[in-house]
Order: sequence, then structure tokens, then C-alpha cells
Amino acid sequence: MPVLDPAAWTCPAPLRDQPRVVMGHGGGGALSAELVQHVFAPAFGGSVLAQMGDAAALSLGGVRMAFSTDSFVVRPLFFPGGSIGDLAVNGTVNDLAMSGARAAYLSCGFILEEGVEMETVARVAEALGAAARTAGVEIATGDTKVVESGHGDGIYINTAGIGLIPAGVDLRPQRVVPGDVVMVSGAIGVHGVAVMSVREGLEFGVEIESDCAALGGLVDAMLAVTPDLHVLRDPTRGGLAASLNEIAAASGTGVVIREREVPVPPAVANACAVLGLDPLYVANEGKLVAFVPRVHADAVLDAMRAHPLVAGSTVIGEVVADHPGMVVARTGLGGTRVVDMPIGEQLPRIC
Repeated sequence: MPVLDPAAWTCPAPLRDQPRVVMGHGGGGALSAELVQHVFAPAFGGSVLAQMGDAAALSLGGVRMAFSTDSFVVRPLFFPGGSIGDLAVNGTVNDLAMSGARAAYLSCGFILEEGVEMETVARVAEALGAAARTAGVEIATGDTKVVESGHGDGIYINTAGIGLIPAGVDLRPQRVVPGDVVMVSGAIGVHGVAVMSVREGLEFGVEIESDCAALGGLVDAMLAVTPDLHVLRDPTRGGLAASLNEIAAASGTGVVIREREVPVPPAVANACAVLGLDPLYVANEGKLVAFVPRVHADAVLDAMRAHPLVAGSTVIGEVVADHPGMVVARTGLGGTRVVDMPIGEQLPRIC
């Protein structure tokens, strides 16, 4: 009988004390945060980096702008509703949008594995270009590298983007206060389940398509109602739970959500039940969570619902002074449960 060595095990959510990098360090949860806080941030320093937002808000020549970068290693390269090319554009565009900026220019770096079919590269490039045109952003510069066969996974992509932040817009978790209304722009968990369904050849009775989309137009519509939004996040790795916990911790407030109000499509709920997953922790690629002053909540929600991309926007909770830094869900049975920060990622390699 073979001897099992627990030290050699790897999983999306490993033990916290790890002398080596594990998959969970890329999952967007607590392990990712520890890697940034204890390795990268001390090495890099700088007040701009200390913002730790989806995009850095900075001033250059008297102009306020947002700057963001992201890398995409999703497997498989193509999935229902999108591809790595769509993700490479929409992911960075959305990170900029979460700071209130409308993306203007992107850079694009391709890392290709030796042996990947040129037709596959062309399909990804075409999807990336089409997504950029849809988002109204221009690919301004790029780079290509090739690694030896067996040292990549076909195609990896890095994109960085810049955009201008409108006057009067100040989106950051430190502005969140008790009484703020928490809303999401639509159904959650769709992207992660869509990728997993084709990766593992799973059948859920219906095809689940990724919600991958650019959110710049939606954010514009929300800011047109009022520039006084407090914070926006696109709940990608780690899902809605990670985003809510990050905001609660950074603002020093508590968050209460009503579990029954969180929009989880039946197909996603069924898939998560089969896989043993919690939809709150499953990644999204075309949704946002917004913390809005109560006085503006109804008007902002109406503007969101009027946008063709996210008719299913809804209020899911509120910010409270109790239990600062903690997210709590009120269940349908009248109880409550703590929604913890994920350690790693339930579904690795989803973006």
C-alpha cells in the first residue's frame, strides 16, 4: 500500500503555513492577501500601491487617472459565453471601472507555449480584438513571448489599462459607512460554474454561459445618477464573499446580507449543490457589487435595472456598525451565519 505524504498535497485551499507557493495563493482569498501583504507590498512600498484596490487611482500632470494590470491563465481557453481573449479585455476594463474610470487604452502581452496551434492563437486574438471594440477601448501596445513546450498551458495573457477618473468621483472602501445599501448587478456564480462545466465535462441539464462582459457603460449610468457612490467591486476570484469581506475589513464596518435576496440562478444553485460549493464564493466576470448611500439607492438601482446588461440588479443587504470587519448572512430560516473570507479558491484557474 502506498504511503501518503500530506506535505506533498496541493489544493485550492491548503494549510496556511506553507514554505512554497500553492494554488491557493492565486485564488483571491486570504492566502492571496497574505502573499501581497507579506511579500510584495514590503518589497515594493509606495503610497499608491497601498490603496490595494482593483485599480490604482493616481494623479499625473494634474490629471486623475486609474491604472490596472491583470494576468489571465484560464483553462480551458474557450468556454460557454467567452474565451481567455474576452477575459483579458473585460477583466482589466472592469478593474478600471471599479474606480469610476472609463478605460481608454490597454496593453496586451501574449505568452505562448511552443506547439500551440496558430489557429488557436488567431481565435483568441480575434476574440480579444472584438471585446476591445465592444468595450470602446484601444489596444495601444503589446508584447509576445514563447516558452518551451510543457512550460505553459497554451496561452497566457497579461493586460494593463489606463483611463481617466471623472471629477468628483471617489470610489474606495474607506468611504463606506453604516446605513449604506449593498446591491449587486445581477446573478452571481455564473462564470465559475460555466468554466468548471467544460473543464471537467460535467452536465447540469442546461448549458451555463459565462457572464463575461465589460461594465464601463453600467458604471457610467450609475455615476450619471450621482458621483457619490462609495465603492464598487467586481467579485471575480473569491466571488461575492471575498469582495464583501475585503470592503468590510478596509472600512471597519459590518455587512449584513439577506441570503434569499442574493440572486443565484437555479442552474448555478443546482451545480453548486452537486459540486459541494457555496455560490457566494464562486467567481463572476460581468457583475459588480455596489455600496451606495441610502439617499441615492433607489435612483441608482433604477439606473442599473434600465441598463441592458444587468436587468436583474437588486439590493442584498446593508452596512452596519456592529461586528466591524465581518460579513453576516441572514438565512431564510431566520438564523444568521458568518460569511468568512475564503482561504484560497474553490475553482482554480477561472480567469
